[in-house]
Order: sequence, then C-alpha cells, then structure tokens
Amino acid sequence: MKKTLLILLTISWWVPLMAQPTINLKYYLPQNIQYDTKIPTPKSVLGYEVGEWHVSHDQLVYYMRAIAQASDRVVLEEYARSHENRPLLILKITSPANHQNLEQIRQKHLELCDPAKAGGVNTDDMPVVVWSGHSIHGNEPSGSNAAILEAYYWAAAQGDAVNKVLDNTIILLDPCFNPDGLHRFATWANMHKSKNLVTDPASREFNEVFPKGRTNHYWFDLNRDWLPVQHPESQGRIKKFQQWRPNILTDHHEMGTNASYFFQPGIPARTNPLTPQMNQDLTAEIARFHGKALDKIGSLYFTKEGFDDYYYGKGSTYPDVQGSIGILFEQASSRGHAQQSIHGVLRFPFTIRNQFTTAMSTVEAANVLRKKLLDYQKNFHKNAPKGKTYVFGSNDKGRTYQLVKMMQQHKITIHQAASDVTIQGQKIKKENAYVVPAGQAQSRLISGMFQVQTEYKDSLFYDVSAWTMPYAFGVPFQEGGSKGAKLEEIKFPAGKMKWAIGGQHNEVAYVFRWNNYYAPRALYRLQKKGIKTKVVTENFTFNVEGNSESFSYGAILVPVGIQKMSKNALFKEMEAITQQDGVDVYVLHKGLADKGRDLGSSSIRALHQPKVMVLAGQGVTSYDVGEVWHLLDTRYDMPVTIVDKYRFSRVNLGKYNVIVMVNGRYNDINDDTQKIKNWVRKGGTLITIKGANRWAKNVGLASFKYVKKQPAKPVVHPYVTRRNRRGAQRIGGAIFEANIDITHPIGYGYERDKIPVFRNHELFVNKSISPYATPVYYTQSPLLSGYISKPNLKYLQNTASVIVSKRGRGVVVSMLDNPNFRAFWYGTNKLFANAMFFGHIIGW
Repeated sequence: MKKTLLILLTISWWVPLMAQPTINLKYYLPQNIQYDTKIPTPKSVLGYEVGEWHVSHDQLVYYMRAIAQASDRVVLEEYARSHENRPLLILKITSPANHQNLEQIRQKHLELCDPAKAGGVNTDDMPVVVWSGHSIHGNEPSGSNAAILEAYYWAAAQGDAVNKVLDNTIILLDPCFNPDGLHRFATWANMHKSKNLVTDPASREFNEVFPKGRTNHYWFDLNRDWLPVQHPESQGRIKKFQQWRPNILTDHHEMGTNASYFFQPGIPARTNPLTPQMNQDLTAEIARFHGKALDKIGSLYFTKEGFDDYYYGKGSTYPDVQGSIGILFEQASSRGHAQQSIHGVLRFPFTIRNQFTTAMSTVEAANVLRKKLLDYQKNFHKNAPKGKTYVFGSNDKGRTYQLVKMMQQHKITIHQAASDVTIQGQKIKKENAYVVPAGQAQSRLISGMFQVQTEYKDSLFYDVSAWTMPYAFGVPFQEGGSKGAKLEEIKFPAGKMKWAIGGQHNEVAYVFRWNNYYAPRALYRLQKKGIKTKVVTENFTFNVEGNSESFSYGAILVPVGIQKMSKNALFKEMEAITQQDGVDVYVLHKGLADKGRDLGSSSIRALHQPKVMVLAGQGVTSYDVGEVWHLLDTRYDMPVTIVDKYRFSRVNLGKYNVIVMVNGRYNDINDDTQKIKNWVRKGGTLITIKGANRWAKNVGLASFKYVKKQPAKPVVHPYVTRRNRRGAQRIGGAIFEANIDITHPIGYGYERDKIPVFRNHELFVNKSISPYATPVYYTQSPLLSGYISKPNLKYLQNTASVIVSKRGRGVVVSMLDNPNFRAFWYGTNKLFANAMFFGHIIGW
C-alpha cells in the first residue's frame, strides 16, 4: 500500500514536468465554469498560447489594454514609466458595482491605516484588497506570463461564485514590476528557442550573457529598492501602494531549476522583530490555501526554509511593517522554454501554471479570511506603538533633501526643527534640521528606518542585516527634538550667489564648497563648458556679506582672469549651478585672502575633467557596474564608457584618465597588466572596489597586506549545522564606523572625522605602512548597526577601508568597501567622486 501511494505521488509530480502537455487555456484554467466569449483570449491578441513563447513587455501591455477595453470589471492605470520609458500598469479588477464607487471604497479602506480613525471603522461589509505582483526580476518570467491568465480569468469567468469574489475583493494586478528586465530576458529566451526544444542546461538559451535580465536598465535589483525607492519603477509602485494599502501583496519570483516551489512563511527565527506575530499567523493560514491548490495539480512545494522576512526593502516584507501581509512565491525556473532538471524536464508552461494557481489561491484565502485581514490591519494601526521622536539634519542640504524625500514617499510625517540643534556634536541650523515625531501611523516603519540593532536571534540573513537610513545617507541623527511647522512636499534646495565685501562688478574668482552632495555635478558642469577649475588644499578666509567665511579642503575655485569666456557668460554659468545643483557660490573681489592662502597659491591645484571608463563583462558584478553608471549618469550628469573585458586589449587608454574596476574577477586581462601600469604611471587614476583589489594587489598595482587570521582549532560539529555555521561567518551587510582624514583628497567635503561605512564582505586589509595612504580606516569599536561574528569584528578593528598606492604620476585607489551600494548610500558616494576628481592631485 505504501509502495503504491509512493508511485502515485511520484507520477503526480513527474507527469506535469516530463510529459509535453497540450498548451491551451484548459491546461491552466478551471474548467467547471463558463468564460465570456466577448473577452479576448491571450492567443487571439498575442498570436500564441501562453507558455509557447516568452511574452515581451510590449505584448504584455498590449494584452492588458485589450482586456481593460473589453471588460467592465477591469480598469487599467499606468502608474509609472521605467528608465527605458516602458509603462508600469495596474489593473484594478472588481465588480462593476464596486467600480462605480471605487474611490469611496479606497478612501474608506485607508481609514483602517489611520490610528485616529481605525477604531471607528466597521469592517463587516468592506472589500478586501489584494495586490498581485509579478516578475520584479526580469529573468523570472513565469509570474508575468501567469498575469496574462489572471487578467483573462477575472475578466471572463462567469458564475455566482466569481461574482461573489469580485463583490468582496479589489484585485490590483501588477503584471510586471520590472519592464526593462523582462523585455531584455524575453528577447534572449525567444531568440534562442529551437523548433525542437533543447533541454540541455549547457545550451545558450539558459545562460544569458552579462548583465542578464534580472535587473532594470541600470542593472539594479529592484526587489531591494522598495524602501530606498531610488528608481522610477519603485517610486511609482510605492506611491500606488500607499494610495491603496492592500491587505495582501504577493511577489512572484523564480529560483534554481532543481528546486520545487516555495511560499511563505519563511524561516520563523529570521522574522524582523517589528513584525507582529499575527502577521506570521495569517501568513501561515493563507499558506494552507496555497498548499491545497498545489496538491490538486500535483506540484511539490516547501515553506519555512531558505527565505526570511527580515529586510523591509523587499516586496514580500515591505508590507509587513504596515499592517499588510507580504507573500513571497519562488518557482523553480525553466529559464527558457524547457530545461532538464533533477526531476525531469521542467517546462515553461508548468512554471506558469504554478504561479497562476497560487495567485488564485491568494484571492480565495483573502475572501475566506476577509474580515480577519481587515481587522488585523485595523488593529495594527489602532494599537500601533507610539515609537520614538527623531531629529536629523546636515549642513549638506543635498543629502538631507534626499533623505526627507525618500521618507515622504512612504507617507511619513516630517516637521521642520523648531530651533537650531546640535546632533552628535555637530551644530545644525534649524532650516537644515528635521523632526520625525512619535505617535504617527507609520511608527513601525519609522523604527525600521532608524533602528540600530547589533543583537540577533539568528545570525543568518537572506539579505542585509542593517539599513539604518540616516547612516546610509550620511546624515547625523538622534532621538528627541522639538518640532516646528509640518513639512509639506520638500523642494530641491537651491543655492545662492553671495558677494564678498566690495565684490560687486569686480569679480576676481568664484568659489563653492565641496560639502554639498551635488557639488561634483556642479564641477563637472563647469568643466564640460571648458571652464578652468581648481581645488583648495589649504584654508583661506574672506569676508562675505558681513560674515567671515572659511573655504576649506576641497572647495572649488574658479578664477575669472584665466577663462576663455567673457565675464558675463561666466557669471551666468556660476549662477546656473546655484539653481541646478544647489551650491552656494561666493563671489570674491580680490586675490589677497583675509586669512590663509591667497588665490594664486600653489596649494590651490588645477583640476582635470574626469574621462571615465568602467570595466564590465563576465565575472564582474553587474550590480556594482550599474551603481557606478547610475551615479555618474543620473546624479552627476557625467558620461561613462562601459567596456567589456574581452575588448579591453583593443581600447586606446589615452582617451581616459579614470578607470574603474568594481567587484569581480579580472585574471582574463592579465596580459594587459603592463598596459594598465604604464597608463597609471603617466597620470591615470585606477579605482578598484571590493574583489577587484585582489587582482590589483596580485599584479603589483596596489600595495597592501591582508590581515593575518588565526588558524582555526580542530573541532567537530554535527554535520547538519554546517551551513548555519558557515553562514554565521558571512558579513551579509552591516554598517560600521570609520575614521576619515578630511584633509586628504579622498576625504574632501566631509566635515566630521567619523563616517558610517557599509560592508558586505570578509576581505580584511591592514593600514598602509605609509602614514598618508590610508585616508579611511575602521575605528577600534566599529560596529554601528547589523550583524558580524565576534572573530570578524576583531579582524575588522583598525583595518583599512580605503588605501592609496602612488604609481609614477598616477594613483591606485583601493576601495575595500562599495561606496555606491544600491544607490541609497549617499553618505559614501563622495569618496568615489573624490577619487575621480582629485585622484591626480594626490601626492606623498
């Protein structure tokens, strides 16, 4: 009997995989109901059955528009545009009667998220709101292809049961979180499809070229951007989420081909402590609906392992801190149309059917648990902890602006500070300081952004263990603070032209400080216009508008007399950077400083316009290349040439004065080592980040020594613990304090001698034997927030974060940590900018 049962279970699993099913709507959809013939089927619009080809994004949009046009149950809304100008869509699906009253339903639903109103809301007859989201990773396409089936089903399915669901539910169908990545991957998979399907995993169809289709246009993982919201896709999605605050949000992904199917709850011990237990209990209740639905079609699955609910910047966890239930689905990926796996041939239609099945079981669960979900959301906010009041601010108006802007996108209430404040020893004027008061609706989310945590129940993390936002933005903060007026939507802080006494109509030079985040953009804007610029390496002081103004390390001087353009034209250019880049420009009327170095001093060094190349290609971390590309292109308005390694030997390096090598392997360019060495000696700046430093050291370009680790003592542990013990020694992502020399060109623009640094690797390097070559190094007690094992913390103490190696007239800047992590580490971007703009002036 047991043997027979085993055979039956095995057959139910293998048949969908190995057998080639007849691909049509019957394969996917429930067949015990009628479908409205006036609703266009996918094949009638696309020209093929779902699963025969990978849907491109334009085809996906075309079908969704056709569905919305044909059905009175569906209203389509475009909520954003991607970097490549592709539309992101929401299909609002519900009964025609609900559509007539949809805005009132939405407003009433939002009262559940208002602590002042939630207690008085009667949830007995309220619709539940479900957001069905798909394919935030472009090369995980089964979700977006399943979304086609979802749209068709809800538009076409007939019967009382369907009508009842639509009466009680608002379905927000988001068919593709990442249009650019999905389109890139669909092109790859379709262009390599054979008439006779090839299932060999070695086939080109299953092995994309760099940078692959997972990411968006700038090669970012959008599933890590729900909290930082640095990309237009995320910004539009978060705005829409806050407009609706769904009870459930699903996030359909894919994983390795040899896996099965995962749905949450994840590993219990790795749930963020800010998430209430009731959230996990409801997730488990919903899971039973998924299990039952997958059992019916014979698909294997697992829960409570492999994935966690910790980092609030992911789609499946962002809702958890706001009274919603986030659910992650992970389907074993065919990566193409049909691929051999340990379970047999895994076919694309099978992966789509699993995703469609759980999308449907989610709506079923939402209906059965409707009141429980609504009451949970109500009580989540009604009984929300008051939380803490925080004050933050910086003299760098650019970084502070970006932090406030990010928080406001999450509907966090912010006030101007009531008076000037001192934060962590730094005096901040009230116009540059902000207060986040306690007792507001987003109190838990605020705690998630500001929390500093170094103790954990579990030492393994699927993603980063810390993301304290003020640290990331490099903005000092502390508890407390007196609030002034409530801040409405923040505007980009424009700078001003300020005149030294006697400076009107007698301009000798202009100067602006380097402490503003957008100062590099201002400098490059001037250099691009052919304006000659210099950098201050020692202080000088002028009387400006009655105040004694000191211009320190990194201030940019623009002498008037040496320029080719007229005085009037130059003035207009300087005035433009105050408005466009937010810098204050000071107009000086003489070359003789009131104090310090005069304007003709040799300590004020001439600058070169950076001409930047970034190496990319197989073996290089595409995320890190994308971060450099995004920073230079979208924030500094600088062009950057991205060169694949296989072409490097044919490139004329004379066109560039900065080369960037991000984390990755570079042994395949060893034959070009001498070419690079000669280029550096002639004055080039080579910037190496994370793993690229190993290569730079091995070929003799970078000078540093690794920390010697103590040999491990022989010990025996249970075999089953091996993964956890190994994982506990990883620094998955934590925040540390480093010393920074603000007199060093790498430290220009920073005002404090301490800086938060993000680290997610275990490469430990000693400080240089040269006393001037380690401008950034970790403190004796470096841990600020996040997890690190005790042995690794000991290895990290007083080690280098940045080391500079002088080579002839050039320099190698070894950045052991990534200063551009995920685009929201504004606080360390300037380290990278300094290496680009000032590397050539570094001397011993």
